[in-house]
Amino acid sequence: MHLSREEEQACQGERGESLRRAMEILVALGDIYGADRLIPVRSVQVAGVSFKTIGEAGLEWISDLRGKVAVPSVLNPAGMDLSRWREMGVDEEFADKQIEIVDTYSRLGISPDCTCTPYSIRPDSARRGDHLAWSESSAVSFANSVIGARTNREGGPSALAAALVGKTPRYGYHLEENRVPTVEISVEVDLETSDYGLLGYIAGREVDEGVPRFSFRQRPKEDELKALGAAMAASGSVALYYFEEDAPKAPRGAEEMTINEKDLRQVREENAPDDEVDIVALGCPHSSPAELEELARLLAGRKVERELWICTARKVAEKCPKLVERIERSGAKVFCDTCMVVSPASDRYRKMMVNSGKALAYVPGLCKIKAAYGSAEECVKAATRRD
Repeated sequence: MHLSREEEQACQGERGESLRRAMEILVALGDIYGADRLIPVRSVQVAGVSFKTIGEAGLEWISDLRGKVAVPSVLNPAGMDLSRWREMGVDEEFADKQIEIVDTYSRLGISPDCTCTPYSIRPDSARRGDHLAWSESSAVSFANSVIGARTNREGGPSALAAALVGKTPRYGYHLEENRVPTVEISVEVDLETSDYGLLGYIAGREVDEGVPRFSFRQRPKEDELKALGAAMAASGSVALYYFEEDAPKAPRGAEEMTINEKDLRQVREENAPDDEVDIVALGCPHSSPAELEELARLLAGRKVERELWICTARKVAEKCPKLVERIERSGAKVFCDTCMVVSPASDRYRKMMVNSGKALAYVPGLCKIKAAYGSAEECVKAATRRD
């Protein structure tokens, strides 16, 4: 991989030990994947934030770093709401470690905004054609597929290295030749909003690391595309998909598949809620203002009977205080900075009902509890009663 003189100096430690370590990671990645050079990135999203996932070893690694990031950077969700962690049932020992992690990243110049939807709080962090170094799977999918930016799914260390250097190796989805559809998927059903998570859950398992091109009967909304991509990235490893009629088609002879009402119904039936559900959690990925508005409407005149969490980005909640107030009037809890998937607070429950294909795929493995699926309306009804 060709390095500029400045990059060579960083590799040799002439710009400090932290940049040397960062360059070591980026050069190793470039060599593994055959990158010809490093390219500048517009922004970075860093994973490896929850103490549940990185532990003492991860905290020690980031604590040794010095300097400031070279480009705007934000964090992935932490393991708790940084303000209301006691309400989540998080113990003080975990909270102390989690706060230390966020403070450590902040000292490096990374914004302490902890969200899987960085585009919701910083719309200028990604534009069509921009190169990025984002790490959360649903954010990567949204950036590549909906925004039209270019990013691989970075690991925590490689994203942090890219943030410090301001560059990433040029390989994978940064290259035009790797952004070609590999499978055509015809969706032969009129979809409701809650169907997109199921669709992604099914498609991800079938496509795995491929690049699907969907043919829909109707144009999806932005939040529906968010749910679709998030589910595919969780049940498979899909980081890019196409959905517009004028999108490039898969080459002749590529795989073709159909998904119909029967396929969606089967997944719903296999993951139907029952009396074992003792928590309902929404907002994976983080809820948008439109989704908060819908939840406030659904919760009007209802009171919570089962624990009900709604996760969103803190800046989104701060922009919609009246929506948050309306939601919490029911007894539901709007948590920021975190997600049910990465918080240890989820682990004490038996079965979680979600409206997210991503959470449906992740909760059993990462939280070690059962998961059930329903629409937002079904989730609200399962958690509440008429006042």
